[in-house]
Amino acid sequence: MHPAGDSIPAGNDLIRRDGTEGLEAPIQGSVDGWAEPDDDDSPQRRRLKLLLVAGTHHRASADVRSLVAFLEREDFGFEVGLELADPAQRPELLELHRLVATPALIKLEPAPKQVFAGNMLLQQLRNWLPRWQQLEVVSGLGMSLRPAESDGSRTQRELQLEDQVLVLRQENETLIERLRGQERLLRMVAHELRTPLTASKLALQSLNLGQIDQTRFRDVLDRRLDDIEQLSKDLLEVGTTRWEALFNPQRIALGPLAAEAILELEKRWVGRGLELITDIPSDLPDVYADQRRMRQVFLNLLENAFKYTPDGGKVRMAIFHRTSQWIEVSVCDSGPGIPVDEQERIFQDRVRLPQTSSTTSGFGVGLSVCRRITEVHGGRIWVVSEPDEGACFYFTVPVWDGQGAS
Repeated sequence: MHPAGDSIPAGNDLIRRDGTEGLEAPIQGSVDGWAEPDDDDSPQRRRLKLLLVAGTHHRASADVRSLVAFLEREDFGFEVGLELADPAQRPELLELHRLVATPALIKLEPAPKQVFAGNMLLQQLRNWLPRWQQLEVVSGLGMSLRPAESDGSRTQRELQLEDQVLVLRQENETLIERLRGQERLLRMVAHELRTPLTASKLALQSLNLGQIDQTRFRDVLDRRLDDIEQLSKDLLEVGTTRWEALFNPQRIALGPLAAEAILELEKRWVGRGLELITDIPSDLPDVYADQRRMRQVFLNLLENAFKYTPDGGKVRMAIFHRTSQWIEVSVCDSGPGIPVDEQERIFQDRVRLPQTSSTTSGFGVGLSVCRRITEVHGGRIWVVSEPDEGACFYFTVPVWDGQGAS
């Protein structure tokens, strides 16, 4: 068992339960080099080979840890082997097994291969274990034995065919989800192009009005062109790369990043009589995040706050060190607010509220971009709001604690 809070190490080690009472042993080697039980008198059990593809932050999650503990603890009537693989170190597994999301659990043996992905791996495994066990019992009887037709039971061949149909259906759904994922990524990257283009346009307006000089204008333009260049690279990778792989987390300071976002959107609030309140402590610890993507979250939330707050209203941004592991950021406005029954839906793709869609522009993907960025960092985003009382958006970012350090 792994102590709470520790992540499960990746590698080629296997965890095997071979049927011996109380024996749980790690076996050195890969799936191809499966080790057989040493005791010749032990009953022969069918092998259940599993591959868990999970990154570092996924291996620390409760679901993955519970899954590994379940496989180590329970006896299902199989000789169970589990290989752990980090997709960052073995990216070929993503294409080999056609994975559209991680963490993913893959049943390699017995055939047919099955892939489970998402945040409910343990529950999916529990749902399928009875079927695998039923097929194991039928296999143990021998191919020459057939159940009686009159009792309504099925032959081994029928069970196998039924499983193959279910697996094909699952693979079809996986491919459909992969196409949807690529479509979502394309929309998100295209949406992100608006930010540097808007910042460049605002800088040009400020230059023409004499509010900034040529040096400041060139600085803004250089940085935004760099952003556009990076986004174009992301677009080229849409067809072959998963959303998570486009992130480059590192140690960064969140306060200056928030201040920079406020300055970039200066034209959105200056001259409108808005009261902009900031609470950013100077002693905030650094965070572990992708700087460009985190700037995108700040810009999206602040732009929405300025957009929906009427002239003379109030916008507030605060950053707090809530726990030893998380920084919490809040962006609040004094706009029309969000109905309670819409507060979950607004983080989905292409959702715009009917109350504001006729008076404001946009495509309804900004908040879904924020959700995906915060989730891939291991954090979360949510909103607290009442109609006609404004809205407060909150999101969390992990504190830097040596993550990714060599």
